[in-house]
Amino acid sequence: MSRVAYVNGAYSPHSQAVVHIEDRGFQFADGVYEVWSVLDGRLADFDGHMTRLNRSLNELKIEIPMTPAALGVVLRETVRRNRVRDGIVYLQVTRGAAARDHAFPTDVAPSVIVTAKRIDLARGEAMAAKGAAGVTRPDIRWGRCDIKTVGLLPNVLAKQAARERGAYECLMYDEMGLVTEGASTNAWIVDREGRLRTRDAQANILRGITREAILKLVAAEGVELDERPFTVEEAKQAREVFVTAASSFVMPLVSLDGVRIGDGKPGPIAARLRQAYLEQARRDAI
Repeated sequence: MSRVAYVNGAYSPHSQAVVHIEDRGFQFADGVYEVWSVLDGRLADFDGHMTRLNRSLNELKIEIPMTPAALGVVLRETVRRNRVRDGIVYLQVTRGAAARDHAFPTDVAPSVIVTAKRIDLARGEAMAAKGAAGVTRPDIRWGRCDIKTVGLLPNVLAKQAARERGAYECLMYDEMGLVTEGASTNAWIVDREGRLRTRDAQANILRGITREAILKLVAAEGVELDERPFTVEEAKQAREVFVTAASSFVMPLVSLDGVRIGDGKPGPIAARLRQAYLEQARRDAI
């Protein structure tokens, strides 16, 4: 069955879906995106992603294309037409198509693109049970990483660095050697004292929606939280390292730059939080 995409008011076969060559998302990376996980055909963390979408659009002064309710209809219809039971639905909103000029165009409608695809959750569970490898590299992104823009070239380079070394994720670090986040994830450790640590969202990192959901679960799980940054060396000496994202939930890293983390196996806190998150996300998905 051909995949179906939504582009600017119309559903069409994925292979035929197009935007104008002067769309500013293509020309300038002048746009934002969101990704919802789809569990049992329903959208997880719907309100959180919608709130962040509106914030990103406002920060870039892009007109909000439709109400959250109307956009929810489009997202769910795209999921339905693609027969996605478990997977992701991707939304991209750009400033629209206009003659190429750096300054904002006037009287241009935003472009709205939605796609959906299936994900093999069993494969993700197998990886989480075994644990994945990570690498590190300097963070070379721009100064507004709190906005979820489509300008992801530094993230692409970081992810490619991981792939070339047979790793799952790349943790990026700033000029002080402090881990900021992963190429497509938020980063966490359980330090040598047993405290769960993740970087403060007031810093220059993406305010992950899965991250926020995990923070709400931490207290219920009886885990001590210390919301402050950690260095690459602290990560390598930690009891546990894991990353979170809408598409991978909670994923343990059992090595970093070839250095074994803990005993080289996924730790108990990551496992508990992954299970708790999935249970909560399935209950609350809409």
